[in-house]
Amino acid sequence: MAKFAVLFVFSLLCTCKAQVPLIMWTSDGYTLPTRLEATAGEIVSGAKLASYLNSALTTSPHNVLLFLQDGLSMDDFTAYGGVYGNKKDSVFVNLESALQASTPMVLPALAWTAAESVVEIFRQELGLPAVNIAPSELGQLQLNTAKPSLLVIRLPYTTGAQSKELLRKNDETIGYVLTILRAESVPYIAVYTGLRPSHVIQDTSMTWDLTGRSLLQAPSVPDVKPPVTFNSTEGKPCILFWADKLNISYNGGAFFDLGSLTFNDSVSLEGSLCNETISRLVLNYQNILSFRSFQLIFMIRKTFFPVSARYWAVMEQVELNYDGQTAIFNASRGIYSPAEYSFHCQKVSSAQSPLLVPRDLTDNATHWSVLFTDFQIQGFTVTGDFSYASDCASFFTPGIWMGLLTSLLMVFILTYGLHMIMQLRTMDRFDDPKGPSISVPQNE
Repeated sequence: MAKFAVLFVFSLLCTCKAQVPLIMWTSDGYTLPTRLEATAGEIVSGAKLASYLNSALTTSPHNVLLFLQDGLSMDDFTAYGGVYGNKKDSVFVNLESALQASTPMVLPALAWTAAESVVEIFRQELGLPAVNIAPSELGQLQLNTAKPSLLVIRLPYTTGAQSKELLRKNDETIGYVLTILRAESVPYIAVYTGLRPSHVIQDTSMTWDLTGRSLLQAPSVPDVKPPVTFNSTEGKPCILFWADKLNISYNGGAFFDLGSLTFNDSVSLEGSLCNETISRLVLNYQNILSFRSFQLIFMIRKTFFPVSARYWAVMEQVELNYDGQTAIFNASRGIYSPAEYSFHCQKVSSAQSPLLVPRDLTDNATHWSVLFTDFQIQGFTVTGDFSYASDCASFFTPGIWMGLLTSLLMVFILTYGLHMIMQLRTMDRFDDPKGPSISVPQNE
């Protein structure tokens, strides 16, 4: 029960929407490194998960059991794990028993991009192919304790009234598999996670202004698309790109959003390239705003700046190629980040507070208006997921300036008042009503 209490506390601290939990434990006689712990609210990326797994394999057996459920969220543990004292109602009896007999690692918020590729991450770390196996076939499989193995056991999931019973059956499957391995004296390291979140936590920070009563309804699952990924000649990802909207407008016309055509695995990346110093991402479209061919190109260069003594990724320009014509926006003034970071900006625009400026007054870019929202790109040091984001928002926002000026004004008024109080002086002579009155001659 203590392990599930920890899971419950983590679920309260983590306010992320599209993440899944991951639990890792070992067989008797083995322990995971104690440093494998995520901080409260941390979203673990694929690269971080790979480093965790690499550290775990140094002290744990190389027979890996991956229980991959179709859907899993922290709410499943809080609702059906008996964390409120109803231990008899828990559907995770076998999982709880395995965690109590081991020193588990709990990642309450694994990034959805890492969750979708968790099998590939394990395969790369172990250097061997994954074997999808049914629990009934496990007894026929002869495992060699001297050789590593990666066994993937798929577990179903469904929402609604049947989810509790299905989770109970999945827990029985986990217990059945662990019992077989213990009977054969096969050491193992087990992982339990999901391909996608089964529940989505509604972000109340965006709805604080909605007051009054309203109808109760289940929150809809956001349709989050994976980022555009361009792989190098070695097959490794070298460019990551994502945006909520890619709005473009020609000659003051209505905006057209390229986002729906970009993040559905249908856009062509022909013409893209990446190396140690240059990353060029080319997005190819057809029949956009009456243009038969259309290209959106991002050019990023890795440059060393002696002042900061580090390499920076600078977006030199954004190009629009349409039916043989080219419009070029200079972007180096505001779109840059350390080479090992990604760049993020809530709004990349060519209008108000522009980060994209036409190359010159005669360039075709003067006919175009560009507005990218929730823009994020990384052209170097890509490890499978976005690195820490260097945001374009300055530290001193208008709200911060207003608060600072108001605070300074209040401090000035308080200081002036204290100064005036300290300048008060008492009279050195007082009028005694029983004594002679004080008279002041008029000629004085």
